[in-house]
Formats: sequence, structure tokens, C-alpha cells
Amino acid sequence: MRTLGIETSCDETAAAVVEDGRFVRSSAVATQEDLHAEYGGVVPEIAGRAHVERILPVIDRALNAAGITLDDLDAVAVGHRPGLIGSLLVGVAAAKSIAWAKGIPLVGVDHVQAHLYAPLLIDAPTRTEQQPRHGAGTGHDDEPRALGLAPREGERDPYPALGLVVSGGHTAIYRCDAPHRLTRLGSTIDDAVGEVYDKVATILGLEYPGGPRVDALAAQEGADDRAADFPISRLAKDSLDFSFSGLKTAVLYEVRGKPASTRPGKPQPPAPPPLTDDRARDIAASFQRAAIGAITLKLARAFETQPGCTTLLVGGGVSANSRLRTDLQTFCARRGITLRLAPMKYCIDNGAMIAGLGERVLAEGITSDLGLAPIPTTAC
Repeated sequence: MRTLGIETSCDETAAAVVEDGRFVRSSAVATQEDLHAEYGGVVPEIAGRAHVERILPVIDRALNAAGITLDDLDAVAVGHRPGLIGSLLVGVAAAKSIAWAKGIPLVGVDHVQAHLYAPLLIDAPTRTEQQPRHGAGTGHDDEPRALGLAPREGERDPYPALGLVVSGGHTAIYRCDAPHRLTRLGSTIDDAVGEVYDKVATILGLEYPGGPRVDALAAQEGADDRAADFPISRLAKDSLDFSFSGLKTAVLYEVRGKPASTRPGKPQPPAPPPLTDDRARDIAASFQRAAIGAITLKLARAFETQPGCTTLLVGGGVSANSRLRTDLQTFCARRGITLRLAPMKYCIDNGAMIAGLGERVLAEGITSDLGLAPIPTTAC
């Protein structure tokens, strides 16, 4: 079965062809970083207009790379929630048009749930690597294709599992009983971790997009992640929620100094040292230690409350962060937990995760009609 996945929830226009729910035949992504760089963040109207211009060329790229046409598709899946309404509208309209024109099923997919399916994606073998199935001939239904959703050799079914979504808009922990059956255990009560990364980048004078630049700065040789003692939010002793606003403020004070007191006679805070390159590097490293420390702290609590879960699925843009990936490997190794990180190219918003999850949803007989609407909030 071949499914086209379309993703336009924010500022990436993406399409992909996935076979048998797991094997990625192609994945095309058009980014908008150059359009939003001067504003230091995504401008919704600009993003929506860019999607309109790019959606058809991106779909064509995905189909061409997979070596198929629209006539070879069995279904189309689209990320219809959560996201920017103007951006979602473009992808949903394109998916509806294809489903209607070709008479194939349409499946609406929750973008957040799809991030936790990304760790299960596998690049499909090339055409020369594929072997014909027994008795295969020619034609659409008999072309060589991958073997389906069975785990690879030595791999076990990951469910039930815990899922961690870390991105610019979401930071949350889920219990995952199936690819689309998620229960949220905790989430951020203020900023998402990716948003805080971008704001810290602005404080440090780094260019957009800020998250990868903070990560690169913190990874420089000689970086001291203990140079600043930034807070790790715990909230209540049993809380699985996150809070990053205090960490963001602490970084601001470290760089620019604390506000002067207006009370007569009260000593004024000292001026901060100059923000040299070395100091910026150390602040970035110290910030990363605190931000990721908060994530692993809440994961440890979550695994204590969900003893049947022995796998951690991780997806979202911030899952590409080098320190997060390293610290999660250490965290899971110490606890005997199987870690399934999204491949680097599927950490960002992409159509492959939409197509893969869409096919799993379709396999249970769940489809969407042409009244499918874009929704700004997640279902989970």
C-alpha cells in the first residue's frame, strides 16, 4: 500500500510517499527559514502564502522521487491539526483535492501524534535492492515492494511505550498504547522547549533559527556547562508538567543583569560581565544542561508511574539537539529502556510521519470525509 503524506502545519511544506506504513519511498521538504529570518520567528501570513506557492512542486518532487504518479496511490494522509490555520488550510485543501480526484481514502492525522511515529520509519530499499514477491508479475499491484509493518529482525513491538514530543510548539510526555492511541501525562505550562531555545538565542545575539545555533555554540570545545547555575523546574513533587519560563528569565538576567531596584536605599545589583564569545558559549552550555535536565527529570518520574512501558519514543524538532540525544541515550541505558529516536531527517516537520501514521489509522478502518477541517489545537 502506498500513501502520500502532506504536512503544512507551520513553515515547512512537506510531502512524502510511504509504503506499507513504514517504508519511506520519498520525502520532500521546502523550508521557509529565509522568509522568516528577518523577523526572528514564523510570520503566519507569510507562511501561508509560501505554502500556496510550494505545495504542488513539493508533491511533484515526492512522487517523482518515489517513481510513481498520483494514479499509483492507495490513500492520502494530511496533518490537519494542530498548527497555524492559514498553513493547515493549504495542505488540507491539497489532500482533499487528490483524494476526491483519484477516488482514494483521505485520512486526517494529528501532527503531534505523527512526531511519535517518526522513530518507527525506515528508508525503503532502492528499486535495485528490492526483490520481487513470490509469483509477482508486472503492473501496479505486482511491483516489488517492502514487506509490511512487521518489526525488523531483532526488533520488538514498542507498545506500550512512553512518548516525548519536543518542538517549538510542544513539550509533552505521553503514554502510547498504539500509534494513534495516546494519553498525555504532562506538558509545558508556559513555553515549549523549542520556543525557549529561540528566545535564548535572541538574548545571546544569535541568528534565526536559534535552536540549532544554541546547540552548536554549547558544543564548542571548552564550553563549561557549570559556568552558570540555572534552575531546573520541578513544580510539584509528582508533577509531570514542564515549566521553562523561569529558566528563560534566568538566562536573561545572566546576560543583561537583574533589573535595578526602585526602593530607596536598597543595594543595586552589579552589572553583568561583558558577553564575550567564551561567556556566550558557557551560558549556552549551562542553559542546555538545565533545559535537558528538566526533561530527563520528568521522564524519570513518568517511567516510575508507567512500569509496563520499556520503550521511549522521541520526536519533534528539538529531538535533533545533540545534547538531548546524548543524554537520552545515557538515561535509557542506565534504566534498561529501549530508546527510539526519530532519524535526524524526520525530526523536523515532514510528510513521511504523516503518511506512516495515516496508514496505520486507515488500517483500523478510520477515514476522513471531504468535510475534514483544519484545527489549531492537538487532539491529545
